[in-house]
Amino acid sequence: MVNKDEIISKFKEAIIIGDEEAAVRLAKEAIAAGLDAYEMVTKYGGEAMEVINKQYEEKKIFVPEVLLAANALSAAVEILKPHMKVEKTSIPAKVVLGVVEGDIHDIGKNLVKIMLSSAGFEVIDLGRDVPLQKFIEVAKQEKADVVGMSALMSTTMPGMKKVIDMLKDAGIRNKVKVIVGGAPVTEEWALSIGADARPKDASAAVGITKQLVEKLRKERGDSW
Repeated sequence: MVNKDEIISKFKEAIIIGDEEAAVRLAKEAIAAGLDAYEMVTKYGGEAMEVINKQYEEKKIFVPEVLLAANALSAAVEILKPHMKVEKTSIPAKVVLGVVEGDIHDIGKNLVKIMLSSAGFEVIDLGRDVPLQKFIEVAKQEKADVVGMSALMSTTMPGMKKVIDMLKDAGIRNKVKVIVGGAPVTEEWALSIGADARPKDASAAVGITKQLVEKLRKERGDSW
């Protein structure tokens, strides 16, 4: 008999130690065992990355180990993604995502991208270490509905406020909603800098983005 708990435990461990081959194998085993692909990514993959983030903050591991873990999870996600059941949005919308300048930790952003793409949003992924001005340029160019920013380091968090201020200066803050995330980013801080929401995880980002887009369309009259 298949031990689902054992698969989950080994899956998380494979990510934590950065064993890409094992993570892929266990992702396949999870599907075969009937485990929920969405939960494997958002819950168990997320829990593994929380361990990595904590170890990084405590200086027990460094950037190479973080990247190995992120690559292991990303490889597993490619196996799990086709099996994820996510409620599709009925409102087509564009989301610009990126990790703010100075920060290279993009696994959280990548998980949000996967969730939003699976839900039917058009995601423009700017990647990591994104110059702040680029968020503004791409939001205008793409006529985006949502700008999403991520940061894992507290030293790069102020970049989020700068982008929000730049959106105001460009005269387009009322045309887009802003979501922010990352381990050090609290909901209180997010609201204090003028962001619209701080989803607690990648899974929550889908529902919050849907709500924000619906609200935006009413406020904006759907004109950009």
